[in-house]
Amino acid sequence: MNAAVREQAFLLGPRQSLVGILTEPADPQAGENRPTFVILNAGIIHRVGPSRMNVLLARALASAGHDVLRFDLSGLGDSEPRPDGLAPFEAALADVREAIDWLETRRGARSIVLVGLCSGADHSLLYGGRDRRVRGLILIDPSTPRTRRYYVRHYGPRLIRPSVWFNVVLGRHLRVRRLAARLAGRGDPATYRPDLQSPEVHAILESAYRAALDQGVRLLMVFTSGLEHRLNYREQVLDAFPDVAFGDRLRLEYLQGADHTFTSEAHRSRLIGIATEWAGQTAFTPPSGADS
Repeated sequence: MNAAVREQAFLLGPRQSLVGILTEPADPQAGENRPTFVILNAGIIHRVGPSRMNVLLARALASAGHDVLRFDLSGLGDSEPRPDGLAPFEAALADVREAIDWLETRRGARSIVLVGLCSGADHSLLYGGRDRRVRGLILIDPSTPRTRRYYVRHYGPRLIRPSVWFNVVLGRHLRVRRLAARLAGRGDPATYRPDLQSPEVHAILESAYRAALDQGVRLLMVFTSGLEHRLNYREQVLDAFPDVAFGDRLRLEYLQGADHTFTSEAHRSRLIGIATEWAGQTAFTPPSGADS
């Protein structure tokens, strides 16, 4: 482990049921007046993250002078399930609030930056505008609706391939098989994903971006080319939400060649470099009502 940081395990929340690792600079004063970063689970992956990415990111940010908490949501990793019967989404947001409350009470944290990949990005976004202590979001491959430009880029090259039409006619094309299975009622509920093209989901995501921006949150959004079936160009999020005024509060990155779980060491290093650079260059305003 980097000698410039230190790590300690804690039990968080009113029931002490959430297990987290706090990574901090070796010099306790180094993190004063700097935002604390909170890294969320990606899907059902343990708090270390895919390819230990969360660990490496936490240590890099701590080396740059930030306190960083990475913890398991209820029922994941080492954290116990919640006893209150909340639905998974609401339970995740309740866990995030409990972790931030703990940081404020025990560590004096006043400004928070949430970090998440995939579902962690969605949880970060949907929570961010609900808590004025959140001053920044690092969203890695968040859910993003497809756009007209996406479909042109995705289907254009395929439409001129004879093999594609041949497979469609014979019923062997993947989308044809999926449609047939759905019409026959053979869809697998375990593979259900929210329909990002539905007006309801679009409105929820748009509202979440607006709420975060309205409270002055700064955003770093990083997309990978590994999710080509959902996103295939850098500006897709801007085209998907044309009525959201991101302005200069958004830094947008697109990592060509990177897969969704950053299995390549080079791509993990690139992501960590982008995140630490953004953290060092961004002016995070204090929460409303806090002393400057």
